[in-house]
Amino acid sequence: MGLIHLELFATLDLVAQAPGGPDEDPQGFPFGGWQAPLIDEVAGEQIDAAYGEGTDALLLGRRTYDIFAGFWPHQSGDGQDGDIATLFNSIPKYVASRGTPDLSWAGSTQLGPDLPAAVREIRDRHEHVRVVGSLDLVQTLLHEKLFDRIDLWVHPIVLGVGKKVFDGGEVPTNLRLLEPPVAGPSGTVYLHYGLADGVPATGDMAAPDRGA
Repeated sequence: MGLIHLELFATLDLVAQAPGGPDEDPQGFPFGGWQAPLIDEVAGEQIDAAYGEGTDALLLGRRTYDIFAGFWPHQSGDGQDGDIATLFNSIPKYVASRGTPDLSWAGSTQLGPDLPAAVREIRDRHEHVRVVGSLDLVQTLLHEKLFDRIDLWVHPIVLGVGKKVFDGGEVPTNLRLLEPPVAGPSGTVYLHYGLADGVPATGDMAAPDRGA
């Protein structure tokens, strides 16, 4: 069985809407493209490493797929994003959508109506499946615990509005930190978590044996 990785860019108040540009998700959201001023060399290297590390499939929501399909097929392997372009254009792309998306990007397949079952089949078929952005899809995967890793870049801004990473419907879940957090010069912190067994425990901070 493979691993499903959630790749998420968020603010300090965990808004993850439209980090890439003002036209990404403009309805009622005035901060599209908030990530661009905060990208630094450290974060760029982390993102390239996360995307390229054994990735053999993409799992995307409809909006993110349309954005990617309008960009990556037109990038060559020689530019700034050459390695990522070559990878994304060569691996299978799975699209979660209730509509009828244009699947002209080579290697694209629309998932059936039973999304949890379809995602489980994908995880059995691939080693490392990346979910980039796709907040509505992420909410379903969090609710179903259909993920294995979360790569979360937390940026040092607070927006106060916008769709959040955890926006309702999640279930109690334990995670484990897989490596120490790393901060870049812009103040963005990279957190790498893995799904852990069980559900969150409770305790009494006043108990004399707390932390034992």
